[in-house]
Amino acid sequence: MQELLRHRFWIANVVEARDLRRLHDLGAVAICDLAMEEPPIPLTRELIYCRIPILDGSGNSPATLKLAVATVVRLLDEQTPTLLFCSAGMSRSPSVAAIALAQVESRSPDEVLAELAERMPLQVSPHLWRDLLAVHAAG
Repeated sequence: MQELLRHRFWIANVVEARDLRRLHDLGAVAICDLAMEEPPIPLTRELIYCRIPILDGSGNSPATLKLAVATVVRLLDEQTPTLLFCSAGMSRSPSVAAIALAQVESRSPDEVLAELAERMPLQVSPHLWRDLLAVHAAG
C-alpha cells in the first residue's frame, strides 16, 4: 500500500484492499475499486464503496474513465480519506490517481505519474494512460 497524501489518499492492490482491519486503522472512509476482473469486496457498512470497473488497457469507454477520475477528484476535494485500488495496484489505480492529482493540484499528469514511479513500482498500460490523458485533455 502506498500513501500518496498523508492520512488521506492511498493506492493498493486487491489483497491489501481486502484487509478491513488495516483500512479502518488507516482511517479510510471511501474505497474506490477499479478492478474489473475481481469480485466486489464485502466491506463494513460505514465505508463508502465506489466500484468503477475498468480494463487495464484499451477498450474503456471515455465516460467510464471520466467517472473514475471525477469520483477520485471529488473525494480528494472533499478531503475524504480514500483508498484507490485495482488488482495489482500498478497500472489502473496509479494512472487514475495521477490524473486526479494532476487536476486537483493543477499539475501535469505526466509529472505526477513520474513522481509516483519514483515511489513505487509501476507497470502502467500505455493504452490506458493514453485514454486517460485524452479524458484529462477534454476536461
